[in-house]
Amino acid sequence: MTTRGVLYVHSAPRAMCPHVEWAVGSVLGVRVGLDWVRQPAAAGAWRAEFSWQGRTGTASTLASALRGWDMLRFEVTAEPCPGAEGERYSSTPTLGIFHAVTGMHGDILVPEDRLRAALARSGRGESVLEEEVSRLLGKPWDDELEPFRYAGEGAPVRWLHQVV
Repeated sequence: MTTRGVLYVHSAPRAMCPHVEWAVGSVLGVRVGLDWVRQPAAAGAWRAEFSWQGRTGTASTLASALRGWDMLRFEVTAEPCPGAEGERYSSTPTLGIFHAVTGMHGDILVPEDRLRAALARSGRGESVLEEEVSRLLGKPWDDELEPFRYAGEGAPVRWLHQVV
Protein backbone atom coordinates (compact mmCIF):
# COMPACT_ATOMS: atom_id res chain seq x y z
CA MET A 1 0.00 0.00 0.00
CA THR A 2 1.40 3.40 -0.93
CA THR A 3 0.75 6.95 0.10
CA ARG A 4 2.30 10.28 -0.64
CA GLY A 5 3.24 13.28 1.39
CA VAL A 6 5.49 16.29 1.74
CA LEU A 7 8.63 16.93 3.76
CA TYR A 8 9.11 20.55 4.75
CA VAL A 9 12.55 21.35 6.14
CA HIS A 10 11.72 24.77 7.55
CA SER A 11 15.20 25.62 8.76
CA ALA A 12 18.58 23.96 8.91
CA PRO A 13 22.11 25.31 9.23
CA ARG A 14 24.02 25.06 5.94
CA ALA A 15 26.42 22.45 7.33
CA MET A 16 23.47 20.20 8.20
CA CYS A 17 21.89 20.25 4.71
CA PRO A 18 23.92 17.34 3.22
CA HIS A 19 23.18 15.26 6.32
CA VAL A 20 19.46 15.88 5.91
CA GLU A 21 19.70 14.79 2.26
CA TRP A 22 21.58 11.63 3.26
CA ALA A 23 19.02 10.76 5.96
CA VAL A 24 16.05 11.33 3.66
CA GLY A 25 17.71 9.40 0.84
CA SER A 26 18.39 6.45 3.11
CA VAL A 27 14.70 6.31 4.05
CA LEU A 28 13.44 6.66 0.46
CA GLY A 29 16.06 4.36 -1.01
CA VAL A 30 17.16 6.92 -3.62
CA ARG A 31 19.87 9.55 -3.83
CA VAL A 32 18.40 12.87 -2.72
CA GLY A 33 19.62 16.33 -3.65
CA LEU A 34 17.27 18.94 -2.27
CA ASP A 35 16.90 22.44 -3.69
CA TRP A 36 17.94 24.55 -0.69
CA VAL A 37 16.98 28.21 -0.47
CA ARG A 38 17.73 30.74 2.24
CA GLN A 39 15.26 30.87 5.11
CA PRO A 40 14.52 34.55 5.73
CA ALA A 41 12.95 33.81 9.13
CA ALA A 42 16.33 32.80 10.63
CA ALA A 43 19.76 34.21 9.80
CA GLY A 44 22.07 31.59 8.31
CA ALA A 45 19.29 29.01 7.91
CA TRP A 46 18.22 27.17 4.77
CA ARG A 47 14.94 25.55 3.80
CA ALA A 48 13.80 22.88 1.35
CA GLU A 49 10.68 20.94 0.60
CA PHE A 50 9.66 18.11 -1.65
CA SER A 51 6.86 15.65 -2.20
CA TRP A 52 7.44 11.96 -1.78
CA GLN A 53 5.60 8.73 -2.52
CA GLY A 54 6.19 5.49 -0.66
CA ARG A 55 4.80 2.80 1.58
CA THR A 56 2.50 3.71 4.42
CA GLY A 57 4.70 4.46 7.40
CA THR A 58 7.25 6.41 5.34
CA ALA A 59 6.30 9.66 7.10
CA SER A 60 7.07 8.07 10.45
CA THR A 61 10.41 6.76 9.20
CA LEU A 62 11.35 10.17 7.78
CA ALA A 63 10.44 11.91 11.05
CA SER A 64 12.46 9.36 13.03
CA ALA A 65 15.48 9.83 10.77
CA LEU A 66 15.45 13.61 11.38
CA ARG A 67 14.28 13.60 14.98
CA GLY A 68 16.37 15.22 17.68
CA TRP A 69 18.75 17.16 15.43
CA ASP A 70 19.60 20.46 17.10
CA MET A 71 18.71 23.54 15.05
CA LEU A 72 16.47 21.59 12.63
CA ARG A 73 12.80 22.50 12.15
CA PHE A 74 10.71 20.27 9.93
CA GLU A 75 7.30 18.82 9.18
CA VAL A 76 6.38 15.59 7.42
CA THR A 77 2.89 14.86 6.17
CA ALA A 78 1.33 11.74 4.69
CA GLU A 79 -2.03 11.66 2.96
CA PRO A 80 -4.68 9.17 4.02
CA CYS A 81 -4.99 6.15 1.76
CA PRO A 82 -7.16 3.03 1.76
CA GLY A 83 -6.44 1.26 5.04
CA ALA A 84 -4.45 4.08 6.67
CA GLU A 85 -5.23 7.51 8.08
CA GLY A 86 -3.02 10.46 7.23
CA GLU A 87 -0.23 11.66 9.49
CA ARG A 88 1.53 14.85 10.42
CA TYR A 89 4.85 15.17 12.25
CA SER A 90 6.18 18.55 13.38
CA SER A 91 9.53 19.09 15.05
CA THR A 92 11.32 22.05 16.58
CA PRO A 93 14.54 22.22 18.61
CA THR A 94 12.72 23.54 21.69
CA LEU A 95 9.55 21.40 21.62
CA GLY A 96 10.75 18.15 20.10
CA ILE A 97 8.44 16.14 17.92
CA PHE A 98 4.65 16.20 17.62
CA HIS A 99 2.61 13.49 15.90
CA ALA A 100 -1.02 13.64 14.87
CA VAL A 101 -3.31 11.39 12.89
CA THR A 102 -5.14 13.31 10.18
CA GLY A 103 -8.40 12.59 8.42
CA MET A 104 -9.17 12.88 4.73
CA HIS A 105 -9.83 16.62 5.03
CA GLY A 106 -6.65 17.35 7.01
CA ASP A 107 -8.33 17.56 10.41
CA ILE A 108 -6.38 16.28 13.38
CA LEU A 109 -8.01 13.19 14.86
CA VAL A 110 -7.35 12.90 18.59
CA PRO A 111 -7.54 9.33 19.96
CA GLU A 112 -10.03 8.74 22.76
CA ASP A 113 -7.40 7.61 25.27
CA ARG A 114 -5.43 10.83 24.81
CA LEU A 115 -8.58 12.89 25.41
CA ARG A 116 -9.41 10.85 28.52
CA ALA A 117 -5.87 11.34 29.87
CA ALA A 118 -6.09 15.11 29.27
CA LEU A 119 -9.43 15.25 31.07
CA ALA A 120 -8.02 13.24 33.98
CA ARG A 121 -4.96 15.50 34.36
CA SER A 122 -7.18 18.55 34.21
CA GLY A 123 -9.66 17.04 36.67
CA ARG A 124 -6.86 16.38 39.19
CA GLY A 125 -5.73 20.00 38.87
CA GLU A 126 -2.41 19.02 37.25
CA SER A 127 -3.12 21.10 34.14
CA VAL A 128 -5.61 23.39 32.44
CA LEU A 129 -7.93 21.63 29.99
CA GLU A 130 -7.56 24.34 27.36
CA GLU A 131 -3.77 23.90 27.39
CA GLU A 132 -4.12 20.12 27.21
CA VAL A 133 -6.36 20.36 24.14
CA SER A 134 -4.00 22.91 22.59
CA ARG A 135 -1.11 20.44 22.92
CA LEU A 136 -3.22 17.57 21.54
CA LEU A 137 -3.85 19.69 18.44
CA GLY A 138 -0.19 20.71 18.10
CA LYS A 139 -0.75 24.42 18.67
CA PRO A 140 2.63 25.07 20.36
CA TRP A 141 4.37 23.55 17.31
CA ASP A 142 2.16 25.52 14.91
CA ASP A 143 2.92 28.74 16.79
CA GLU A 144 6.68 28.14 16.63
CA LEU A 145 6.71 26.99 12.99
CA GLU A 146 4.33 29.57 11.52
CA PRO A 147 6.99 32.26 10.83
CA PHE A 148 9.06 29.61 9.02
CA ARG A 149 6.07 28.39 6.99
CA TYR A 150 5.16 31.91 5.95
CA ALA A 151 8.72 32.64 4.87
CA GLY A 152 8.57 29.65 2.52
CA GLU A 153 5.57 30.75 0.45
CA GLY A 154 6.28 30.39 -3.23
CA ALA A 155 9.09 27.87 -2.72
CA PRO A 156 9.24 25.12 -5.36
CA VAL A 157 8.09 21.59 -4.56
CA ARG A 158 9.76 18.60 -6.22
CA TRP A 159 8.40 15.05 -6.39
CA LEU A 160 10.60 12.13 -5.30
CA HIS A 161 9.31 8.59 -5.65
CA GLN A 162 10.32 5.60 -3.58
CA VAL A 163 10.46 2.27 -5.37
CA VAL A 164 7.80 0.08 -3.76
